[in-house]
Amino acid sequence: MDGVEPGDRAPEGVVRVRAANPSPLTLDGTNTYVVEGWVVDPGPDDAVHLDAVARAAGRLAGIVLTHGHADHSAGAAALVERGGGAPVVRPGEGETVGPFRAISTPGHAPDHVCLLYGRVCFSGDTVLGAGSVFIAPGEGSLSAYLDSLRRLRALDLDALCPGHGPFVHDPAAKIDEYLAHRLDRERRLLAALRDGARTRDELLDAAWPEVPPDLRPAAALTLEAHLEKLAEEGRLP
Repeated sequence: MDGVEPGDRAPEGVVRVRAANPSPLTLDGTNTYVVEGWVVDPGPDDAVHLDAVARAAGRLAGIVLTHGHADHSAGAAALVERGGGAPVVRPGEGETVGPFRAISTPGHAPDHVCLLYGRVCFSGDTVLGAGSVFIAPGEGSLSAYLDSLRRLRALDLDALCPGHGPFVHDPAAKIDEYLAHRLDRERRLLAALRDGARTRDELLDAAWPEVPPDLRPAAALTLEAHLEKLAEEGRLP
């Protein structure tokens, strides 16, 4: 099990096991969760991590995925072997799986769902515990992502269990922060375009000035996702 920082407490009935796959995009690593014998996002195919997940689950009831990206799902097959053939489920809108109800939240990925466990939401890569979510052009959709955030904001939630980063115990404030952050990027980008910026570097300097060099390629892809959204809406100059 991962170390717990002060205030980073798990909601009742939830066990978190963090994978050792830290990176600028996965933060401290992928969070795998165990609830009533069900595993949410088994994480990478890493034997040490999966052994820890299997111990936390005990008798494995099943595996449920928020989406298909490898850092969340690659360990599913190996965990099934450890768990004696438990099912792996990628639920759709409104589907009940074990103790969870799925709600569709596309944006980061077209197949993304969040999982509700009472008033606790397993948010995958829709909302992280720290930083912002990567939206790639083509596969991702910024328009759909903003709609998904607004859908989560309308729910009465006590906590978010994100795919990366610490637990979120004020979901409304975090989602409001996410919405404001995206809309502020959009305002900066539109202002830069009105001022004549056209190259990728010019637009990044104007709208993503604080991004460190190692994250600039990811920011460039997020820029493309913003431009896709503006083009869809007919708002490009």
